[in-house]
Amino acid sequence: MSFASAAARSLPILLIEDEPSVLSFVRTALERTGYSVTAVTSGAQALELLQSGDFMGIVSDMRTPGGVDGSDVHAWLSANRPELVLRLIFITGDIVNEDTAATLRQTGAPCVEKPFRISQLLDVVRKVMGTPQ
Repeated sequence: MSFASAAARSLPILLIEDEPSVLSFVRTALERTGYSVTAVTSGAQALELLQSGDFMGIVSDMRTPGGVDGSDVHAWLSANRPELVLRLIFITGDIVNEDTAATLRQTGAPCVEKPFRISQLLDVVRKVMGTPQ
């Protein structure tokens, strides 16, 4: 069952990823599956877009440059866009880091660990956001 309404499923996914190769790989896979994607390379850029833009959901790396990480994005969503908190998916290669582990425990957000199979990520995206329209 998806948390996203039919109207929300026509909106883009916000992808936050600072590694160019991962960003390109994930964006291409999501687009080939039928999702629209808006991609940024930092949490700070994401927060700017989230202030005025509507999104189906968010796929966010836990660690991004610029002083705004995945934990900060989650906190901002909780305070300002609570409808998106349940449609946030983290991706990270740093799951053993205590800060990352604490954030995952605290938020309860789904996390896909890098390196991942794209089918694994797409399964989580479909479960959390539904299928694209």
